[in-house]
Amino acid sequence: MSTLVKPNGFSKHSYLSNFIKIIMRIIKPYILLAMAFLSSISSVNAAEKVINIDGSSTVYPITKGVADSFQSIRKVKMHTNISGTGGGFAKFCNGETEVQNASRPILKKEMDICKEAGIQYIELPIAFDALTVVVNKSNDFVDYLTIEELNKIWRPAAKGKIESWNQVRSTWPNHPIQLYGPGADSGTFDYFTEAIVGKAKSSRTDFTVSETDQVFFTRRFSRCRRTRLFKLCQI
Repeated sequence: MSTLVKPNGFSKHSYLSNFIKIIMRIIKPYILLAMAFLSSISSVNAAEKVINIDGSSTVYPITKGVADSFQSIRKVKMHTNISGTGGGFAKFCNGETEVQNASRPILKKEMDICKEAGIQYIELPIAFDALTVVVNKSNDFVDYLTIEELNKIWRPAAKGKIESWNQVRSTWPNHPIQLYGPGADSGTFDYFTEAIVGKAKSSRTDFTVSETDQVFFTRRFSRCRRTRLFKLCQI
């Protein structure tokens, strides 16, 4: 994850300049790789002093914390939203946002769209994150999963076929698997599918999707069953 900032324009838009300085001061002690992308700073309405931020749910907690702190010391509004890395880039390259959070590098096709729209930026790495696979706390038989087993669960061919735990490992009980994970707009989804399945965005589609990690914990993970498996973007 990184931050892309327009190389000129700081003198005209000190609010964005100061915001980036605060980000870099706060994240300096960390060994994280996060991504936030700043679009054309000239698009910010200086009179209204509004900075729009969108993108990755992984980077959201960092950016939201910085934005809240920044608003407390500057007369500027910070609108921080989550639409996933891919969804955020679509808004960013369309000039709808000034800061783009991302959990993966910007893609070549996204670079081309930004270039065509006249969106310039520089990238500021701010964090390294870890991808974690989680089972429900009441699941007492899954102590680990191999890459091969994750592939067996998540590859496209598993749809409608791999539906019980004993199909993954014969010593596990015949309990149904209920799958949850980020959707196709997520950088986590891109990385997970490439690392586990072998091709980005290649995955079975019969799982519950959300771009917001907290949804899984508040609505799903709190219900104690033995069947759930999540792929999340951070620990």
